[in-house]
Amino acid sequence: MITKYIKYLFTEPGWIIANTFLGRYLSDRLFLKIKYKHIIGEYPNLEHPVGFNEKIQWLKLYHRIPILTQLVDKFEAKQYVSREIGREYVIENYGVWDDFDDINFNILPEQFVLKTTHDCGGVVICRDKNSFDFKAAKRKLTKHLTSNHYYTNREWAYKSVKPRIIAEKYFTNGSEEGESEELIDYKFSCFSGEPKLLQISTGRFGAGLRHNFYDMNFQRLNIIKFKGGTTTELEKPEGFEKMIQFAKQLSSIYPFVRIDFYNINGQIYFGEFTFYPGGGFSLFKPDEWEQKAGDWIDLPRLKDGN
Repeated sequence: MITKYIKYLFTEPGWIIANTFLGRYLSDRLFLKIKYKHIIGEYPNLEHPVGFNEKIQWLKLYHRIPILTQLVDKFEAKQYVSREIGREYVIENYGVWDDFDDINFNILPEQFVLKTTHDCGGVVICRDKNSFDFKAAKRKLTKHLTSNHYYTNREWAYKSVKPRIIAEKYFTNGSEEGESEELIDYKFSCFSGEPKLLQISTGRFGAGLRHNFYDMNFQRLNIIKFKGGTTTELEKPEGFEKMIQFAKQLSSIYPFVRIDFYNINGQIYFGEFTFYPGGGFSLFKPDEWEQKAGDWIDLPRLKDGN
């Protein structure tokens, strides 16, 4: 009887029930197998993973070292990066609070960004405090504070992060005070300390999210990944080699991590650590890149022969 119910969970209606009602009660391994089958269309090989996203699933299950929890915490990560590469490469914080009602908006400038520290998507931008919708901001951030991001995709690093809100300095891509387009994300995928892929994401808050991929010589690659299209050719950013250097330094002890930066007129700022891009459910296209990126991940268990 139990086997029958488990098989049902792998069907389309079974997945809906599992994801909606049973998610927190399933083991990480079973949950990930069901979700991977639902999204990717096949079961992940968790014993001998090959592709990039299969290996991300394996890392979620078995590469559980305490420092990951610190690094995905948006407040704690800044403290870590300040010590590693310098405070001047970290966006200034105005404060950190446990609850929205604790925020003293009188001490904040006219423009700022509010972020929850423990998850993804808990972001509110204030471009003008006089017209800022405080009620909408409170609704959104309070909802995020009550969630545990770990349960969405079983991304272990997020399981024990303390939910908080930080306020940080607001920037645009042109200048600190300008009205130009939103920040461009420079995302370096690093494999055992070696940056190999650069994903440049534009249009996050504009006309539409776009992703371009480049190698470390800033040659455009024919990769499509994540939702959104590609954009026209982009210029090599000032300080590109320095971003590579920082990515190497910050990723040296991890089988895989994506290090995100902003670059404002040559001034580099750390963005975040991402250990499970897309939750491990977003395939590289063409297929050869899923295989190639998978080959670059040297799983810890393969080193000791387990």
